[in-house]
Amino acid sequence: MNSKNVVGKISNILKKLGPGLLFAGAAIGVSHLVQSTKSGADFGLGLIWALLIANLFKYPFFQYGPKYALATGESMLHGYKKLSRSILIVYFILTIATMFSIQTAVTIVTAGIAKSISGDILSIEIWTVLITIFCSLILVIGRYKTLDSIIKYIIIILAISTVTATLVAGTEFEMEMNFNQVFPSDSIGIIFLIAFMGWMPAPLDVSVWHSIWALEKKKTLKNYSLKNSMFDFNVGYIGTAILGICFICLGYFVMYGSGETFSDSAGAFSNQLIEMYTSSLGNWSYYIIGIAAFTTMLSTTITTLDASPRAMSETTKLIFDNQSKSGYLIWLGILAFGTITIFFAFSSQMGLLIKIATILSFLTAPFYAIINYILISSENTPKINRPSKFMHFLSIVGIVYLIGFSIFFLIKGI
Repeated sequence: MNSKNVVGKISNILKKLGPGLLFAGAAIGVSHLVQSTKSGADFGLGLIWALLIANLFKYPFFQYGPKYALATGESMLHGYKKLSRSILIVYFILTIATMFSIQTAVTIVTAGIAKSISGDILSIEIWTVLITIFCSLILVIGRYKTLDSIIKYIIIILAISTVTATLVAGTEFEMEMNFNQVFPSDSIGIIFLIAFMGWMPAPLDVSVWHSIWALEKKKTLKNYSLKNSMFDFNVGYIGTAILGICFICLGYFVMYGSGETFSDSAGAFSNQLIEMYTSSLGNWSYYIIGIAAFTTMLSTTITTLDASPRAMSETTKLIFDNQSKSGYLIWLGILAFGTITIFFAFSSQMGLLIKIATILSFLTAPFYAIINYILISSENTPKINRPSKFMHFLSIVGIVYLIGFSIFFLIKGI
């Protein structure tokens, strides 16, 4: 096979990828850069079990998003309304309760990394405002097509740099590897565990975003089939799990047992994060790693900034039968303004803000899991596209897991 054929095949595969990588872009952010590295630093490899369980038991409910969209030609929000208008109202309320804290959490980490790379040229406050405005302008001008184009290259850069850093750090690790799995026994550890699993690999409402992105992809690529969508989804999903383990390993290789802990300040944390990489690869890699970390968080910031307004615009249309074409722009403005406002109120409490956002995501997960499962199993979904016996089983186990862990947290973690 000549090089032209190879390049052509790769190009063809990349064209068919999109929503799955947007999912990865949204997922590989705070849950990986922040929570996974903290997990490795504080617990070594002891919480890999939590990462694997979270990914396994959430898998069906994330998959149902693009599957429902491609099978029916409509987003999950339309499906929610078909089940009950009340479900759509609950979704609206839950999204209002979480969207601002989630957006602020990812933006503050992005701003912190930008400040670390640039030094003291701009303050973290100015970076936050600039990043929010920059992402908003891209979305207003380019919409989905721009997102679909840039995310592929960002994820490739992230994957290569992260895997390389992990392998190099592993070869220089002098302690004996300890693979013993642990379960936190104190309330602080339990709260961290819930926060860690809450956004691993991502909040479950991302399944709604994925269904919307899948339909947008269908508009730009007419032959984007259900089979393509499932391949796209699995590439993104499995990739997030692998990179999550890499970030746990990095935290373990570089910080475990050192007595050093991650700061709750966005600027200080970002410096520690980049230095963690450079201590493994060498000072020559500072800016390369810094840019990779920045683009990772920028992808999360821009995908969440796009998805929440897109979902809220569609939700308000369905609830109020409002066909306004400016709903997306209005919600984008509301989210951007709210993000900046919350940031200035909690700029020194990045850790607290992330905990609030991740715990809220975990506690709302049972709702999305149950509704997604009911929708994909209902008459609204063509029979051929309903879950297999195994997926039915995995869905039920996943729902039990999510409800059980939420109750456990409410009893032990508070």
